[in-house]
Amino acid sequence: MSAMFEGNALSAMQTTHCHTPLNNYSPQELALEIKAFISGVDQTQGRKLSVRDHARCAVRLLRTVPACRGAVLEHLRGVYDEYVAAFLQDLEAEGENAGNSTSAGGSTSISNLEDVIKEVHAVLSEFIKLSPKAWAPLVSTWAVDLLGQLSSKHAGRRAAPHSSSLNELLQLWMSCAATRSLMECYSQCLAAMLAWCPDACVDALLDTSVQHSPHFDWVVAHIGSAFPGTIISRVLACGLKDFYAHGYSSAEKINQQQAIDKSSRVPKIGSVVGILGHLASRHSDSIKKELLRMFQDSLSPPAQNVPPHSSGAGGWENSPHLRRATVPFLLQLAALSPTLLGAVSAELVEFLRPPILIQLQAQFQALPREELENMLGLAVHLISQSPSGGARVLKFLADTATPSSVIISGPTPSPHDSIREACDRLLQMLLLHLHKLVHNRPEGDEPFPQSSTASAMPQVIPFLDELQGHIGDLCAETLRLERKRHLWLHQLLCLLSVYGGPSVATEALCQLFTQARNPEELALASQLYTPLSTSLSGLLPSTVARCVAQIHTETLDNKELAQLLNNLATAVQSQDEDRKNGGAATGSLAQSSMTTQVRVAISGHLQDFCPLLLHGDTMVSKAAVHLLSCSQLPRACSPAHLLLICRAAVSHFFLCLRQQGDSLTIGEEEVGYSMRLLSRLAAYSPLTLKAVLQQLVEGALHRGNRDLFGGPQENQGDGTTQSSNLVPDLGISLLDINCKFGTSVNFSGNVWSVFHAGVIGKGLKPPYTPSQPDPDRVNQNMQTLFAVMVQCCSSGGGSPTGGTTNGRFPASEPLISDELPPINAEAAKVIAVTLVENICPDVANGELSWPPEEHAKTTVERDIHIRRCFEGNPVLFHLLRVVAAGRPALCYCSVILRGLLSTLLAHWEASREPLVVDSPWHLQTSCLLVSCMGEGQLLPPVLSNIHEVFPHLSPFEVRLLLLGVWEYMRGNSPMPQKFTFCADQGLFFRDFSRDGDVARYIAPIHSVLHKNIDRLGHLCWRFQV
Repeated sequence: MSAMFEGNALSAMQTTHCHTPLNNYSPQELALEIKAFISGVDQTQGRKLSVRDHARCAVRLLRTVPACRGAVLEHLRGVYDEYVAAFLQDLEAEGENAGNSTSAGGSTSISNLEDVIKEVHAVLSEFIKLSPKAWAPLVSTWAVDLLGQLSSKHAGRRAAPHSSSLNELLQLWMSCAATRSLMECYSQCLAAMLAWCPDACVDALLDTSVQHSPHFDWVVAHIGSAFPGTIISRVLACGLKDFYAHGYSSAEKINQQQAIDKSSRVPKIGSVVGILGHLASRHSDSIKKELLRMFQDSLSPPAQNVPPHSSGAGGWENSPHLRRATVPFLLQLAALSPTLLGAVSAELVEFLRPPILIQLQAQFQALPREELENMLGLAVHLISQSPSGGARVLKFLADTATPSSVIISGPTPSPHDSIREACDRLLQMLLLHLHKLVHNRPEGDEPFPQSSTASAMPQVIPFLDELQGHIGDLCAETLRLERKRHLWLHQLLCLLSVYGGPSVATEALCQLFTQARNPEELALASQLYTPLSTSLSGLLPSTVARCVAQIHTETLDNKELAQLLNNLATAVQSQDEDRKNGGAATGSLAQSSMTTQVRVAISGHLQDFCPLLLHGDTMVSKAAVHLLSCSQLPRACSPAHLLLICRAAVSHFFLCLRQQGDSLTIGEEEVGYSMRLLSRLAAYSPLTLKAVLQQLVEGALHRGNRDLFGGPQENQGDGTTQSSNLVPDLGISLLDINCKFGTSVNFSGNVWSVFHAGVIGKGLKPPYTPSQPDPDRVNQNMQTLFAVMVQCCSSGGGSPTGGTTNGRFPASEPLISDELPPINAEAAKVIAVTLVENICPDVANGELSWPPEEHAKTTVERDIHIRRCFEGNPVLFHLLRVVAAGRPALCYCSVILRGLLSTLLAHWEASREPLVVDSPWHLQTSCLLVSCMGEGQLLPPVLSNIHEVFPHLSPFEVRLLLLGVWEYMRGNSPMPQKFTFCADQGLFFRDFSRDGDVARYIAPIHSVLHKNIDRLGHLCWRFQV
């Protein structure tokens, strides 16, 4: 070995660090130096050498006698150890009492040895630089081993941080000159050996890491940060070779529960895990790329004519045995390190393309069945413990395992059938493994509170934790109903719900209710709820509350919102369908239970759904009324919420009538839902009955709704705006012209005159001509309003079902019939009082008696207002008919009847037309008024039939007959006390025999009949007392 330092090399190593020049050393002096180094005694003075002098002697021998380098380096271990001990002692002393004299001795020792440390570092650095192949392997092994010894020996000192505090530990040791010198020497050796022998340096690092871990971790962290690419690739290559050398076959046979014991039988794999774990904090991308590169290189064909060790990673790619051991090695690494597993799990799926899968299948096809099962079990365990990329892994497994939708004919199977079967098996094993983990884990409520906290804590499953953020995507994939796929995903949703608790289960059910597009897809919600209901209570109320929260936060678009409401309505209606089919079957008991709970849960949120009745999107409003029409009202509800629901329902009813003309089919269905909702609200309580009827009447008389029932449309805007729109703009600016002041007024001579008051000359305002409504549409709207009010007022129409089927009225029954069903007297009274309040708000309800006919002169203005109300609102006659059917409610409309009759008398008295048909509105109003009063039993039958002869009389004769009606009403005031309740029929009737002789009121009738006997003779029998 000494021959390496002869000639020019030896002269090049001579430096000025020695106290005596090299050319002055004689063989006798070198002998004395060697004896002094061995004995530790100065051979000339006979005294014992100090540590500093002994170290300098060693350095001189290291420079002059290369054969002594082993002994010298061994001696320098003690020098470095003494320096580190003194350094830590100083730190501890400074911590106890800063500036105390007790630290003086340690500081002197450090100062005496620090220049020796610098000299040793300089000598070793020069040797490595001049002859790296001779010195780099030796110095690297010595430096890294000494670093491990120093780290382990002084780890328990008070000044040394705990091994888990890697940053503090690294800062401490790098502030020490001795350990910093060793680290720089090792880094120099590693840099020199990268080109020709990196494995030896990395092997030394791995061996020392195994021996002195975890106190040696700071060295690994620093070296890895300085050479990340080299350390990562070399550490993986060395770990792979060591893994194969210890027999990967036996390693593959251990399962995931025995993976922790792997480090005891394969020493370097634990060190590999530790080194990569430290580097992952800053170099995770490099680790991920290197792991994925190893995986790809192990499956790709080896390069041709490449030397075994020419590769940058140690030449393992050209060894068939190492290539086959790569995948098991990577699996073991992932099992031992969650950090490495998380680094590659998210990206590994992207590499698993069909060609890669075929190569994997070919590589594992030769494995024994037992080893293959163990590898599948380890893969399942790794998937369940993967902290990231779980959604990608699941999608890959489901896509690959899903059977092909195309049936391949012939005996030759698909080339990917085996791969599909393997993924199918892997997915089933994963679900089984997750099922065991979820249902066998402790719940945290152990009966013995003195048990350890770790045993009471629920087991964490990273795969399921990561999937909790993809509940919506899982539900969307499940609802696709693709053969086996939706069964796997549905089972996984159930496991996720059990694992995540009520919050995850609620989110899953809410997503299913939101995304389901048909009853088959909606049935998955019931199938998910059935197993969860046994372990999670209050699940459906929480689900409905979450759906309501989505509505409030407006996280759904209109289409999704409408779908959610329709699905909730379908869930509520399923119980009614089971009842119609003769009762629920055994298999639908769970669905019936779910329907009942959904119905109860929705009943508590009706006030949250009712604003959707007025939503701008007709699809949403229709779905909302569909849901509310089939939902049950809560047993206890605040009056404010009830009035809010009633107001929204009535407003939606009139919106439906307006939309019915645009889309007749959709309008009929939505109107049916709205009518059913109103009838259910009216049957709930007297408060809701009064609110619904009042708002129906007020809505029908509102100016914006008059055109729906044949009234004139509201004039939008004033005449000026319309005139400016009809007359073309001439471009005249009033401001510009008025600014042109002069000595005289500017008259241009044309038809325009400009003055400071404005522009004159655009002519008269054009007359407003309202558009005529469609008679068929008006008739249909009249019938619909009449039907809903009859349902609300009738004794049987206010039932929960409202006499309807699925929210729609039977098509075989007309909405209006000549024979009205029994009307509730109190409900009819509500309509009557509301009519009086809206038509004559200044009239008290006590004005029931009729004054003499001359008294009408004092109420002319009010009577004209009443007539105009009837002219602008033809629906009033239909409302009066409903009131008349609920006897004696028409008595409360006395002021309206009196005012209308007064204007009719005045008209017929002033009329100069030869025939009454020349005044069609007044003729029709006269007939309807008398008929309505007769139906309400305010007139006896003989007087109520006079409207039959009105079309055949003159205006004077009509006035004469109407005057008789006024006289009868004045003599027999319409009082409710005159009506008697008949229990058999459930109606009120009036006995006209108690009112005296009616003959004196029918004398004008007989006179008119006698005068027109030729035309009215066939009607005489109608007026016999």
